[in-house]
Amino acid sequence: MTTERVDVLVVGGGPVGLFTAALLAARGVRVAVWERRAAPPVGSRAIGIHPPSLDAFATIGLDGPVLAEATKVRTGVARSRGRALGTLTFDRASATHPYVATLDQHRTETLLRDRLEELAPTSLRTGTALSGLRRHRDHVDVTGTGPDDAAVTVRAAFVVGADGARSVVRDLLGIGTTGRDYPDRYVMGDFADPEEPSARSAALVDVGPDGVVESFPLPHGRRRYVVLVPDDEAFAAAGTSYGEPEPEVAVRLAALVAERTGVAPDPASCSMTSGFRVRRRAADRVGVGRVVLAGDAAHEISPIGGQGMNLGWLDAAELAPLLAHAVASGSPGPWPGYARRRQASAGRAARQAEVNMALGRPLGALGAVGREALLRTALSLPTAHGLARLYAMRWS
Repeated sequence: MTTERVDVLVVGGGPVGLFTAALLAARGVRVAVWERRAAPPVGSRAIGIHPPSLDAFATIGLDGPVLAEATKVRTGVARSRGRALGTLTFDRASATHPYVATLDQHRTETLLRDRLEELAPTSLRTGTALSGLRRHRDHVDVTGTGPDDAAVTVRAAFVVGADGARSVVRDLLGIGTTGRDYPDRYVMGDFADPEEPSARSAALVDVGPDGVVESFPLPHGRRRYVVLVPDDEAFAAAGTSYGEPEPEVAVRLAALVAERTGVAPDPASCSMTSGFRVRRRAADRVGVGRVVLAGDAAHEISPIGGQGMNLGWLDAAELAPLLAHAVASGSPGPWPGYARRRQASAGRAARQAEVNMALGRPLGALGAVGREALLRTALSLPTAHGLARLYAMRWS
């Protein structure tokens, strides 16, 4: 069995791993990506692409292809009990991208795969799963199984674990995680957009007394609804596959949206349903020797606010030049500074997500009145553009 030699092996061929590899390849680094999934990406999954990520995409010419397919969300509107509380605009959130883009994750992944193939042909190895890591002073030996269960080995100067919240890389390194679980349960679904034409380019957040309903426009006249739901049997069928919709869940979700907002999505138009609970996790260490973690492998936060995937991309944007320099210079890698900065960003994003969740929890009629007054005031102040920058991740 021949051992392949590369500068950097990226474990995980999702959005973060693909972007990391593309950034490295653009800098002349010999890179390989192991992705355990054999099939092409499917499903809408994460959809939000924030301005800092679009700026990072521009470094490899990916911003244009993404924006050619994406929907640009230029405003966010807060509502409650059928009334608008205020509007947040993103026109001052970024000099380059005064909006948040939305695009189905499978399309973003496909565009990333295409760009990586242009920069480093055949570097993506699908159907390949990691099984072992042996760290040495100047390299890492990696073993795995490829298609048809064939054994594969790679000797890499560095390894990046971008293999998600259940990271095998992290487990093989013996790195633990700390965090907490939250009681909140959400169900989301993609429907034909039922909103009035004037609202179809806006993100909408309804903070009524019974719990939040968030929604975001998607390409091709669709809208993603994310709803805080009761913890009951009605939504028990809402799994986490992000694939074909469960018809009963789609009907119940559409009814709940209509009940809370007055806008009724058509269940028959639903193309995806998925449920999730919220948790926050951070790896106890981000790097060990020549192995480093990025994305959800290093930090997992609430999907509310759409920051998780973007945090991973921004990890990649900082990590890639550090790795390229380490490969060129033969240095062991500057993990402490990278870890400190990225963990600080993840902590800030997690706290923001917690605020988002708190604002959307049921309060009853009396509590909702106070929340409505608070939002009206915050969105009417001259400093509201600062909130827009916060939600567009300009702090990152």
